[in-house]
Amino acid sequence: MRATQLSQFISTAAFAADKHKDQRRKDASSTPYINHSLGVADILSQTGHDDLPTLQAALLHDTLEDTDTTLAELEITFGSQVAHIVAECSDNKTQSKQVRKQIQIDKARTVSIKAKQVKLADKLYNLRDLQTNSPPDWDIRRIKEYFIWAGKVTRQIEDASPAITELLAQVYAGTFEKDGVVYNCVDIDLV
Repeated sequence: MRATQLSQFISTAAFAADKHKDQRRKDASSTPYINHSLGVADILSQTGHDDLPTLQAALLHDTLEDTDTTLAELEITFGSQVAHIVAECSDNKTQSKQVRKQIQIDKARTVSIKAKQVKLADKLYNLRDLQTNSPPDWDIRRIKEYFIWAGKVTRQIEDASPAITELLAQVYAGTFEKDGVVYNCVDIDLV
């Protein structure tokens, strides 16, 4: 990454950190929300997806749906390409959670390759988090349902990143612990 790109990346991270400054993850540790955005960008970088617009979109991928950020603000600040990727990764929060989840499944194949890569990294981060630091109010059924739903999304876009897809396969084949009991992330009969 050249100096100007590094500067743009850091400015994007600062913007995302400011937008998410009062937010916490739902995990048991109430992790600062920006850790998620940074983690998604890190997954992309570590798997060879290191072009600036993709990494910027990873940092910003939840700003439209979870903060007061507007699409116009993203376009003005980061350009139309980054704003478009973020929009493709965003849910419409006026719809019910069930509807939003189905829309993610339905539209997964139709988004740009960069949005698919961000989406794969986002799901990988969330699934790893569920394996080690699940929300205290999530029971076993809800955790397993998330794994199954994430699989329905990621299977459709796995060609966008073989490296992330391999990491996802390891997670799906893995286990998680809840209240001292170990469970399969995805049961064979549910795949």
